[in-house]
Amino acid sequence: MIDKQCGYLPSNNMRELIRDNAMLLPAISRFNIAFGFGDNSIDKICRDNGVDTDTFICVCNLLSGYEHSYSRISLPSLMGYLKHAHTYFLDITLPKIRHHLIEAINYSDTNEAALLLIKFYDDYVVEVKRHMDYENEVIFDYVSHLLNNEIDEDFAIEQFSVNHESMTEKLKEIKDIFIYHYKQKDNARLSAALFDIITCERDMMAHFDVENRLFIPAVRTLENNLRTILSSTPVDEGNLTDNENDQLNSLSKRERDIIRCIAQGKANKEIADELCISIYTVATHRRNICSKLGIHSPAGLTIFAIINHLVDINDVKPI
Repeated sequence: MIDKQCGYLPSNNMRELIRDNAMLLPAISRFNIAFGFGDNSIDKICRDNGVDTDTFICVCNLLSGYEHSYSRISLPSLMGYLKHAHTYFLDITLPKIRHHLIEAINYSDTNEAALLLIKFYDDYVVEVKRHMDYENEVIFDYVSHLLNNEIDEDFAIEQFSVNHESMTEKLKEIKDIFIYHYKQKDNARLSAALFDIITCERDMMAHFDVENRLFIPAVRTLENNLRTILSSTPVDEGNLTDNENDQLNSLSKRERDIIRCIAQGKANKEIADELCISIYTVATHRRNICSKLGIHSPAGLTIFAIINHLVDINDVKPI
């Protein structure tokens, strides 16, 4: 039985969890857990599917309104869950809603207002995709480096603009316009499409809740712990002058990697592919590097890399 005070426990079986809240089925899917789990415990099912049990239980407790704590979650496991959720929204839910809206409108007199509503919906989908792509390509990449004890001093999770309310509000606005202002008879198909929108709205709000209340606090804790560790680690001053030390130490590890690639003659696209980041992230880092060092040419950055031993001179592309 589910203890309403403690929420879900590893010893509960998955059947009990579903009986308690059938709306957790999408969460199970997004953890890439296979159905057909019989009467096995949550812990066994998670272990059999390579999922961190504490993370799974924490997400399910949050979604069901039970007590939860992000202190024991696995960020890699949680990022896997969030990536699967992004794929679900972008590849399944939102295209299905559009298809149903098109079907509903085709059963009425097609008019300019209907076409504008579809365009409004399409623009909304573009905004959602841009936001989720940014998380997949930039935020999750940043967290992966944190997990490897690599901190970017030019970025913090607090800078991550989570304007989630805007996305859920726009979806609600689309629904309300159809309900209160779009006049047509034979509403069965339109009603089905609007029900899909309502379900998507709730699902998306729950998804953003996981990000705001679990993911971001866990990343913030990781950042603080890593900065504390690094600040207590002695720096080998070597033979550098104070000014050289200041400039070199102002660069994050990722910025040093990019300077090294520039010295090797690589273009932004090549750098992005090698470091597994987006080309836009490379461009942002290059602007930050130029601002910090006051060096704006590839030749100047190459000389800086050689002087500060960031690259072997034999690997440098001739200037």
